[in-house]
Amino acid sequence: MVKTLIMEDESKKPLIVLMHGDREVSTKELARTIGVKRITPCTPETAQKHSGYMVGGTSPFGTRKTMPIYMEASIRDLQRIYINGGKRGYLVGIDPKELLRVLNPTLVKAAI
Repeated sequence: MVKTLIMEDESKKPLIVLMHGDREVSTKELARTIGVKRITPCTPETAQKHSGYMVGGTSPFGTRKTMPIYMEASIRDLQRIYINGGKRGYLVGIDPKELLRVLNPTLVKAAI
């Protein structure tokens, strides 16, 4: 299971983080890695405004705004992942290599 999180930097620029469902994001490590001062999770209202999806149903595909996508590097090594398909309870099984091909995310190491 991979969760899609909408976060923003200190300038309120949104970004997407793809993380293992059972792990958390080290926002301090992520900020350091991508060269910004601070990263914080968006409020549900702000996340919905940026992505076009309700929280709990956020997908990295077809977002309202184009945002940079950062993916935990170890996700790439999994055989198959399940990721939200755009509404609560709707999961899509996909090979992580296809996710890399379609979304072209920046790989990071920010899992706690």
